[in-house]
Amino acid sequence: MIRTRLTDRFDLEHPVISAPMAKAAGGRLAAAVSGAGGLGLIGGGYCEPDWIKAQYGAAGNAAVGCGFITWRLAQVPGLLEEVLARDPRAVFLSFGDAAPFAPVVAAAGVPLICQVQTLEDAKLAADLGAAVIVAQGAEAGGHGEGRATITLVPEVADWLAVHHPDILLVAAGGIADGRGLAAALMLGADGVLVGSRLWASDEALVHPNMLAAGVAASGDDTLRTSIADVARRLDWPERYTCRVLKNAFSARWHDDLDGLLANAEAQAVKWVAAWDAGDVDTANPVVGEAVGLIDAVLPAGEIVQSMARDAEVLLGGGWRR
Repeated sequence: MIRTRLTDRFDLEHPVISAPMAKAAGGRLAAAVSGAGGLGLIGGGYCEPDWIKAQYGAAGNAAVGCGFITWRLAQVPGLLEEVLARDPRAVFLSFGDAAPFAPVVAAAGVPLICQVQTLEDAKLAADLGAAVIVAQGAEAGGHGEGRATITLVPEVADWLAVHHPDILLVAAGGIADGRGLAAALMLGADGVLVGSRLWASDEALVHPNMLAAGVAASGDDTLRTSIADVARRLDWPERYTCRVLKNAFSARWHDDLDGLLANAEAQAVKWVAAWDAGDVDTANPVVGEAVGLIDAVLPAGEIVQSMARDAEVLLGGGWRR
């Protein structure tokens, strides 16, 4: 069994956290990951109170946490307090200024996980008192920036070792199997955040057509773009782009963002309808480069346990950092 500071701090069997993928990471997925010995997070991303309540219901009595898109959380007063009242295992914040929320989370005695995409943002998260920092590379599905996982993680690890040795570090971006978990530990992480591999799980809230497209794709079939945000009329900060699968919609609009902006109202109706229908020619599945390592949709618990088992073999037995 792989033991790290992450497994010790959160009493886990495996150093694996499920990414709180907005709309895809519901209560069943979070519960399945926690039940398999990892840390499951509900993807509360766009901060819809009724959806989050329903997903906590789907999680049952499982010990799970919840993640938010930070800039969106700032637009929904009181939601953080509602989630904290549920005694989550952790609160996960990414994409925005966590400063207004860190003291609230700390006062509730709940661990704060901050996801960052740069060393400078890691420094800010450390100053806010984050218990865990997730260093996310550009390989990740969904929103992110430009740094690569394999260089960002050790750079953050080295800085934390000198300035905040008690803060745990988790690697994210392109990690989908035991090789990725083992590599992340060798880079200095205490565990991994897994998105795309768990996106392709039985419990994820993903349309079957999108899962089929993901299983058939390679990492070459993804791109970082803002078209999905424009199409959905989401006011994302410019610094973040979204990694999705390429399709006919991206072929038409990726290099003509101004044209898409001019037609945003009509395209929004078209894109959202396509998302609901599982039309992968129009709506872009949100998945990362690790999609090329996925050849089947499996139960989330099986994914977590296989990843941990394979990493243990690669690391040559028990592991402790």
